[in-house]
Amino acid sequence: MRELLIDRKKCTSCEVCLSACPFGALSLQGNGVVVGDQCNLCGACVDECPEGALVMSGERKDVDVSDWQGIWVFVEHADGEMAGVVGELLSEAKRMAQRAGYEVSAVLAGSGVGHLVDQVTARGADRVYLVDHERLAAMHEETYADLLATMVRRYRPSVFLFGATVRGRSLAPRLAARLGTGLTADCTELDMESSGRLIQTRPAFGGNIMAPIVCPNHRPQMATVRPRILRADPPDPDREAEVIDLSGEMEVAEARTVLLEAAQEEGEGVKIEDADVIVAGGRGLGSPEGFDALRDLARTLGGAVGASRPVVDSGWIPYPHQVGQTGKTVSPTVYIACGISGAVQHLAGMRSSDIIIAINRNPEAPIFKIATYGLVGDVFKIISHLKDEVEKARDGEGG
Repeated sequence: MRELLIDRKKCTSCEVCLSACPFGALSLQGNGVVVGDQCNLCGACVDECPEGALVMSGERKDVDVSDWQGIWVFVEHADGEMAGVVGELLSEAKRMAQRAGYEVSAVLAGSGVGHLVDQVTARGADRVYLVDHERLAAMHEETYADLLATMVRRYRPSVFLFGATVRGRSLAPRLAARLGTGLTADCTELDMESSGRLIQTRPAFGGNIMAPIVCPNHRPQMATVRPRILRADPPDPDREAEVIDLSGEMEVAEARTVLLEAAQEEGEGVKIEDADVIVAGGRGLGSPEGFDALRDLARTLGGAVGASRPVVDSGWIPYPHQVGQTGKTVSPTVYIACGISGAVQHLAGMRSSDIIIAINRNPEAPIFKIATYGLVGDVFKIISHLKDEVEKARDGEGG
């Protein structure tokens, strides 16, 4: 068992370790430093202590991976509805499980969430672990992490997958730290060997390479996966799953924090994650006013407005519209890229679109390499003409 030890003879109470701790777990009391309950044994303080007074005793031991079986998917939900990424993860888990002879389990925790059992079953779960408790009504990461850690230690899944959403990115690292295992964040591809080893692929070095990552000696193998990257199978309402209701036996700790208010993300019109048509703009628009033409076209098409990172960083349009590696991943039926050169980071967020229409003055722009249709010329003239043609076609149908 690992433990953070303090050599009182060496400790000078310099407080360097206090500022080094990312969790605020260390405090200065009486004659020296005291370790609080928040400590997750990350070792950051050990590296920073100038006197060598902090020591991590014991090491994380490799586990017998044969004792860990199956794939778990965390069921994220809000306002009584399952997040779309859950269906994507369950579908991919089902495909991978066939290679290793595993079963797929959905972990459904919350308050009043029993109605979601049928949905996760239809999406591919062979088993559903249900924990319905009033203390899980709000998404307190510490409470959820403690509960999930207890469940993992009891049932020993080989793989545990989360959506790379705001909640998934907050919860998964806390759980990994408690379990002493690795976590690959923001994966864009998953694969599984027949041995059960998970190959987790994510962009690295600013998106210039795709790095395959494995966790050979610790379990569970954990990853967060970006929404809209994986293919979701159609739901099968005739599927059946074993339901293990742990609501009455799992201890759910009371949260140490209180949720005072939840604010909705601000954006214009349709959310880009849900849009079938996206009209996105980049530096080629020349100015923030250039987005006015994109908004007109998006309204005409019943779509949403997207953007590349440079224009968001410049304040031309708010962050909720950003598409790409550091923004949102989208997969619309039609993606119209206006004045976007096609940097690898942007392509990572939209390349799975069914039809990609690129409009750019530069015929050598990288965006044309993945475009279904490419138009070289003045962005605003082409957009105006496209808008007119759509309106004419619509008027003709109406007559």
